[in-house]
Amino acid sequence: MNIQGQAALVTGGGSGLGEATARELARLGAKVAVLDLNMANAERVAADIGGVAVHCNVSDPDSMAQAIETAAAAHGPARILMQIAGIGTAKRVVGKDGKAAPLDEFAKVINVNLIGTYNAARLFAEACSKLDPMEDGARGVMVFTASVAAFDGQVGQQAYSASKAGVVGMTLPMARDLAQHGIRVCTIAPGLFKTPLLASLPEPIQQSLASSIPFPARLGKPSEFAELACHIVHNDHLNGEVIRLDGALRMAPR
Repeated sequence: MNIQGQAALVTGGGSGLGEATARELARLGAKVAVLDLNMANAERVAADIGGVAVHCNVSDPDSMAQAIETAAAAHGPARILMQIAGIGTAKRVVGKDGKAAPLDEFAKVINVNLIGTYNAARLFAEACSKLDPMEDGARGVMVFTASVAAFDGQVGQQAYSASKAGVVGMTLPMARDLAQHGIRVCTIAPGLFKTPLLASLPEPIQQSLASSIPFPARLGKPSEFAELACHIVHNDHLNGEVIRLDGALRMAPR
């Protein structure tokens, strides 16, 4: 799919990997809607790239549906969804105090990362399936965000790993499901990237994390994630695939 002139939705577009992806889409000529809970961030990015900022909670059906409608009113129906919004947490099953981890914290991560991804996907797919087909019957493409934690999660990452493994697990069946509508589905599983969260850590810790990556021995650049996400849009034969973007990193137990 040619990105030039297409309307695109980027959830979590106000910072980190989402911001980089929104900027790359705009550079390639897309009309970008920056969807985020943090409107200050969304408005900052949207102003920079000539896009539109839209308040959105991906795990809330009404909020997501309204965000899609708001973006469509500004740019026309979207054919591209970059589902990047997500949260992380670390909690041992049994803490040092001998108590079990709170169930509500586990449920919150699953609700945002996994259910939120499905919610965004189903509503985007509904709208996209009604559009006229383009070349080869294509109507749209979705790119999800998982994590290497889906495959080699560390101690305390039960909720995060489970949520991202769920995203990995639904990628192929969703691609098969939506093939009849000409909508492709792929997922990127990033490793250690220099997002605002990691950039806020002391430099020695950043260097220690970077040294665990075989090559290149540095944190990933958000721009590298964005470039891959946009390549997936360009390459019509990429479908149902999960791509690790991690410099050959395999996470240690802790």
